[in-house]
Amino acid sequence: MNILISPNAFKHSLNASEAARAIKEGLVQSKLDCTCECFPIGDGGDGTGFLIMEKCKGIPVNAVVHDPLGRKIHASFGLIEAGKTAVIEMATASGLRLLQPDELNPLEATSFGTGELIKNALDKGVKKIIVGMGGSATVDGGIGILKALGVRFLNADGRDLPSSPGYLSKLAAIDLSEIDKRVEECEVIVLCDVDNHLLGKHGSASVFGPQKGASYSSVQELDAALSRLSEVVLQNTGKDISELKYGGTAGGAAAGLYGLLNAKMVNGIDYFLQLTDFDLALEKCDLVITGEGSIDDQTMKGKGPFGVASRAKLKRLPVIGMAGKVPLIPDTNLRKYFDVLIPIGHQPLKMPTALAFTENNLIRTSREIGNLLVLGGLIGKREKKT
Repeated sequence: MNILISPNAFKHSLNASEAARAIKEGLVQSKLDCTCECFPIGDGGDGTGFLIMEKCKGIPVNAVVHDPLGRKIHASFGLIEAGKTAVIEMATASGLRLLQPDELNPLEATSFGTGELIKNALDKGVKKIIVGMGGSATVDGGIGILKALGVRFLNADGRDLPSSPGYLSKLAAIDLSEIDKRVEECEVIVLCDVDNHLLGKHGSASVFGPQKGASYSSVQELDAALSRLSEVVLQNTGKDISELKYGGTAGGAAAGLYGLLNAKMVNGIDYFLQLTDFDLALEKCDLVITGEGSIDDQTMKGKGPFGVASRAKLKRLPVIGMAGKVPLIPDTNLRKYFDVLIPIGHQPLKMPTALAFTENNLIRTSREIGNLLVLGGLIGKREKKT
């Protein structure tokens, strides 16, 4: 049996490559006679850029940029397609992983460093820029990125506002006259792993602000700041960024880049699977195993495992989904794409402990999946004899 192993990252525990290796190890330990191919996936979340680089044999480029709080750090991006395309991850310059828990403050955090990475890529002569938006520490509507590229955000007196979103309430005008002209000649593609709008109770500040350290009052302030940004973008460009699908990605950076850079917002997993020739890997397999931290109704809104499962089903392949958390009774939509959904937990545990056991749980669960497949084959043979 040929098995394609294509998990997403298991958030706060294993990246996608580590998860794939753990699943493979469990299958190898089982009684199943199988060949396993690991094809870890990214849906625009943290780590997607690394996987694209790995699959496309990219070249890493180092740069000195500023982190979300303005401190100098070393970050990197990648070049693929003979150096014509840059692959950039927001998380490397503007990510949560760069801050300590007591440093989280989305009213102050800026995406400026990601803009600096884009400028470094432009210096390399690229014609396309792919930005993975996951894992950011910011809710700034992308103004930091845009400021690094020469866009000016002005108050009523015509003075430049700081890069932090806490000042956006004073935004009166946007000046594009000094934008880096090279970026206007590039195709900018934003990989989105969520489909939230920019504003409102399902918007960027309300849904993702608390994950980045925002209090209730900060969420209200951030939503108002992003609302002001959308108003001024509309006045300057005629583009309404307030209700765009995907616009709330990365603290609204997707909406900002669409509004002022004409960036193309795409479903991250669909783009990733197309770019990395995932369908070719499907042609060689008999079974697909995917997974991430949680598989539920949100998975069906364009998350990684859904992208894998939907493509597998087009080829009529069986799909097993593994996750730390699955619904007690999966709905018909999930059942349409996942033949089996298996929680990997071995006993009730507090979240930090459960996360620490993710690798062991994936190995153990995969081993039992392999043994069950062997048992199913034996039962099938007995039934044929009778």
